Amino acid sequence: KVMQANGLDERTNLLVEEYSTSGRLDNITQVMSIHTQYLESFLRSQFYMLRMDGPLPLPYRHYIAIMAAARHQCSYLINMHVDEFLKTGGIAEWLNGLEYIPQRLKNLNEINKLLAHRPWLITKEHIQKLVKTGENNWSLPELVHAVVLLAHYHALASFVFGSGINPERDPDTSNGVRLIAVNSFCVCDLANDNNIENASLTSSNFGIADSLSELEALMERMKRLQEDKEDEEASQEEMATRFEKEKKESLLVISGGICSFPVQFSFDDEIVSTDVSRYVEDPGFGYKDFARRGEDHLPTFRAQDYTWENHGFSLVNRLYSDIGHLLDEKFRMVYNLTYNTMATHEDVDTTTLRRALFNYVHCMYGIRY
Repeated sequence: KVMQANGLDERTNLLVEEYSTSGRLDNITQVMSIHTQYLESFLRSQFYMLRMDGPLPLPYRHYIAIMAAARHQCSYLINMHVDEFLKTGGIAEWLNGLEYIPQRLKNLNEINKLLAHRPWLITKEHIQKLVKTGENNWSLPELVHAVVLLAHYHALASFVFGSGINPERDPDTSNGVRLIAVNSFCVCDLANDNNIENASLTSSNFGIADSLSELEALMERMKRLQEDKEDEEASQEEMATRFEKEKKESLLVISGGICSFPVQFSFDDEIVSTDVSRYVEDPGFGYKDFARRGEDHLPTFRAQDYTWENHGFSLVNRLYSDIGHLLDEKFRMVYNLTYNTMATHEDVDTTTLRRALFNYVHCMYGIRY
């Protein structure tokens, strides 16, 4: 039966449009379609950076996506863009590893690994080195396009792991890349040196009653914080006292086994395919906490010194037209997206929790306010 167009809901329309555009409906799109508004914004920006006019040739775009996904060992994304790389006329030999690619692409390795694991270490010298004169230099528009792609696929790899997305096809081999199913275990357990079997056992011991009691406690805490915020503005002394109290409470939470840092796989883990490492230089480089005890001058990035609204948007839009508007729309969408629900509770103001998560992720990657 052929349904009338006006009888389709917004989600179905989006999926039909994506299928007709790209000729496939991958699992990322299907999972993300739960949040229709975000999916629309996501697809629009991704389509623009991968397929529309821009400074970089199409094969370069997909190879950069492969390099970014490889830093987080996301075989799902690597496999997807290996296919796209070949379809857009990429040189098959490049898929043998980084030693087979042009030098200017190799030069992205340093900024790729820093953006993926320790972005607070990036300096203006890294940019200068890439755009300096010479046959392998990058123009500023090309570099902006490349960096947007790197950041996009670093984030998307987290989404793939966090959502437990599996490959669409049989996970044996495809284009030399062995695919890894990730939805059968929690990556937090790998970071805590637990194997897959242990992960499944511990997750089953976590009862529904515990989850519900934690939810109630969280909602109560959110309500209390909101009420405190509505009171008179606290003094510096009061803010310091609150900070110390929150710090002690958070330490108690961490000791209870909650994963409190960005999850990074080690390239020594058995589950990692050796085929992924061909796209990675300096595989031992990973996340390392910047907040060393006793250090006075932390190598963090102060958000007020260089903000997206005041600086990033205009720079990106000037060098890579329209992507600034698309990214801005996506950022605003995800920042404000809420259904005002927590589990079975409705009409919940989740602003406090969403802002806390937003700030926490920024804090982990050295961005402070």
